[in-house]
Amino acid sequence: MSSAPPSPDGNVASRLSTWAVGTPNQPALIVCDREGRETDTRSFVELDRLVDSLAAGLIRLGLEPGQRIVLMVRPGVEFLALTFALFRAGAIVVLIDPGMGLRRVITCLEQTDPHGFVAIPPVQWARLLYRKRFPSARLNVRVGGWAPAIASYSQLETPAPKEFNPPDISSTDPAAIIFTSGSTGPAKGVEYEHGMFCAQADLLQGQFDIAPGERDLPGFPLFALFNVAMGVTTVFPDIDPTRPAAVDPSRIVAPIQQQGVTQAFGSPALWKRVGHHCEEHGITLPSLTRVLSAGAPVPPPVVNSIRQALTAPRADIHTPYGATEALPVAVISGTEILGETARHSAEGAGTCVGSLFPDVDVRIAEIDDRPVARFEDLTLLPNGEIGEIIVRGPSVTKKYFRHDRATTLAKVDDHDSIWHRMGDVGYIDDMNRLWFCGRKAHRVETGNGTLFSVPCEAIFNQHPAVFRSALVGLGKRPRQQPAIVIECEPHTSPSDELRDELNQLARSSPKTNSIGSVLFHSAFPVDIRHNVKINREELALWAARKLGVPTSVPDASLSTE
Repeated sequence: MSSAPPSPDGNVASRLSTWAVGTPNQPALIVCDREGRETDTRSFVELDRLVDSLAAGLIRLGLEPGQRIVLMVRPGVEFLALTFALFRAGAIVVLIDPGMGLRRVITCLEQTDPHGFVAIPPVQWARLLYRKRFPSARLNVRVGGWAPAIASYSQLETPAPKEFNPPDISSTDPAAIIFTSGSTGPAKGVEYEHGMFCAQADLLQGQFDIAPGERDLPGFPLFALFNVAMGVTTVFPDIDPTRPAAVDPSRIVAPIQQQGVTQAFGSPALWKRVGHHCEEHGITLPSLTRVLSAGAPVPPPVVNSIRQALTAPRADIHTPYGATEALPVAVISGTEILGETARHSAEGAGTCVGSLFPDVDVRIAEIDDRPVARFEDLTLLPNGEIGEIIVRGPSVTKKYFRHDRATTLAKVDDHDSIWHRMGDVGYIDDMNRLWFCGRKAHRVETGNGTLFSVPCEAIFNQHPAVFRSALVGLGKRPRQQPAIVIECEPHTSPSDELRDELNQLARSSPKTNSIGSVLFHSAFPVDIRHNVKINREELALWAARKLGVPTSVPDASLSTE
């Protein structure tokens, strides 16, 4: 496999220039319509020239290295070109998922105190409406449409001068602030350095043997940045990436078939819809050799439906494990998920997230909600024991932006490196595979021991009437009362008979035999993007009210997510 030679400097945007020289005529990106037909294409050399022009234009407007610029544009040429132009100009790109809702987006952006917005008109109008919350935002560019008294994207496109020399950027200079999903607490801005992006691309390329010239369809636009660094063509589908659970699957299938896509990335919610669509219509995807899914564990039925659509030799679905703060960490293939790990998971062993990426270290530490300043202060656990997952490696971030408390809680100093506390609990088995057992904040501490969400819920999820379940703890640690909340399958109604059967299931396993309360909930509160991550804090409050137990929910602000 060929890969990009080392960048001439530390700027991740130099990777684009490398491919523009080595494979100038290869498409860097292809934008598709809903039928999968090409509507715009840019080669690597064309994209590199456009990036130079935009970077020079931003510098003419007054952009200086280290300034924080919010980028909010639709997936396509402008997204990739502007991201790399901002990198090249030395800006810190602020990237946030608009799917988290306007109120939370505004709160997150306010935290960054941005120096400007490069964004579509609706965002620029919102900036004007909330301008008192963004006093430093003086460098603003609209992309498309109209907004008052600000520069336009077209004004930046003037060809860069021949003598254009972007600022020198080192691999340790900040490149971006990317916000966590906020599914278990307030979203926090994660600081990325240029070298971390390069390391992520190298880890992914090496692990999956991704060859330059391949074609990738990113269901999450941010992952297109890795493609540019790897010399891979990005194929943008005509979808709303903020709503993967509601995507029209034909708009994913069509560009895969029309453009000969070899790799595709998306959430489990997206692949659930695509897999069902392929099963229903007898569709195969012969060009695809690699499907990647992240954000949550992929249920075995989804894995099975996707694998049935993959007909290329050795094609498979892979689930990388990681977090915004540390990605990638481990990976498991669909073959492994459907093999012996599925049986163990159903028995309450947790979810196997696979083998570790090269150059990534993982340890299991004794669970502690307090800050741990130094690595030597941690109590490490042997294989097989459940504790907090901690990780270090070249792509592991060092801190949160202007959130010292969160940094103190999540980061552990080890002299010349930083360990990240994932906020997840799990263990390492005798085959050196990592198993996920839930979020640390979701553990339930009783007088008889600690219960973990994923192993316990797996026992109840075996029942055919159960769509999903959620373990909650009522009262204060370490004397909590465990309860299981059940959301039934559609067209299934709660009943005393069903409750008796679930109580019997609970007694059948030592992992769940201390759970004495079974409650039914009509529709779990979940994240708005994927409809997967359960808001257990809200469910715990609901369950406490139902059972008349004094409420005590862990402080979500302590979450490391």
